[in-house]
Amino acid sequence: METLVYLDHAATSWPKPPEVAAAMMEALEHSGANAGRGNHSLAIGTGRVLVRARCELAELFGISNAQDIAFTHNTTMGLNMAIKGTLRAGDHVISTMTEHNSVRRPLEYLRRTMGIKIDYLQVDEEGQISLTALKQLFRPSTKMVICNHSSNLLGSILPVSEIGMIAKAHNAVYLVDAAQSAGVLDINVREMNIDLLAFPGHKGLLGPQGTGGIYISPELELEPLMHGGTGSQSESSEQPDVRPDRYEAGTQNAVGIAGLLAGVRKIKSIGIAKIHHDEWLLTQQLMEGLSGISGLRMLGPKPGAPRSGIVSFTVEGQESAAIAHRLDREYNIAVRAGMHCTPLAHKAAATLESGAVRVSVGVSSTEHDIKRMLDAMEELYGGACSSR
Repeated sequence: METLVYLDHAATSWPKPPEVAAAMMEALEHSGANAGRGNHSLAIGTGRVLVRARCELAELFGISNAQDIAFTHNTTMGLNMAIKGTLRAGDHVISTMTEHNSVRRPLEYLRRTMGIKIDYLQVDEEGQISLTALKQLFRPSTKMVICNHSSNLLGSILPVSEIGMIAKAHNAVYLVDAAQSAGVLDINVREMNIDLLAFPGHKGLLGPQGTGGIYISPELELEPLMHGGTGSQSESSEQPDVRPDRYEAGTQNAVGIAGLLAGVRKIKSIGIAKIHHDEWLLTQQLMEGLSGISGLRMLGPKPGAPRSGIVSFTVEGQESAAIAHRLDREYNIAVRAGMHCTPLAHKAAATLESGAVRVSVGVSSTEHDIKRMLDAMEELYGGACSSR
């Protein structure tokens, strides 16, 4: 069987750059102690790794003070910190129908337990919102606006800067889910009026699983999601008020963060603009080829329109899970099928019953990978699918 073609980068990027594995091994061998829990050389060495990673991320996202970044285990943890640390009984939230369950489930939990009010802004068939409709949803009690930068199903890219301006005009806290955009699309929290930014380490930033972070505006104070040891102000029974300690209870994944640091440096060396452009070209090649298959319907933006490196589709008369299974077992091609943890986006795309096959490219994807995918689809489902 041919070598694996990995087209599931929206879930996690793979393979990781060699620099990532090397940095993690270096951390294990030479700085494997707990940062902030001692003054010996190993602890200090670990602390330096965390500081460097924070500074690189701050530069990447236009963050003035690196101490406003707290490390998390993933985007989900960051989103929970932002949502549960901000909202209180009686608050109103505006979100969108393209949100991941990492946003929807915390919101619905707070609706059930605390009585918050939620509006999910409609999206069109290409995953775009109406800014006019957004403005009409604001109430005197609107506390927060939440949106993803790019849909993990549709590949659509939302106008985060414009949304940020509207949120600011209404004095609402603005939370952006950068799960599909960090490391792939330009992000500047100051220019985009972003108050809270949750991001993963293991996707576009090329780091290992179990890493991520959240930017918290210096003008905000979140209630910590977790309480415990921080290595600072240990005489107090309360969480320290200094950042980032306030939001980083417990031992950090220092080895993973060392890998994340290497991943961030790698994408900076390539350039965000180049990464996005290369991924866009691959999606256009894929969409052109898939368009020749009878009964195949692609979701999200039309060919030629802006999108992230995601192309989802259905094939009439075929189960999405069966398509992904055959691609895996017969052609050694890894894609994802199902609901992708975003049922409202499926509802908007009229695929709530069928789910969809999601193909997602990344930094390591090539034209040959796309050709293999198109050749497999042509053999499996016929039509005039091009393999150019």
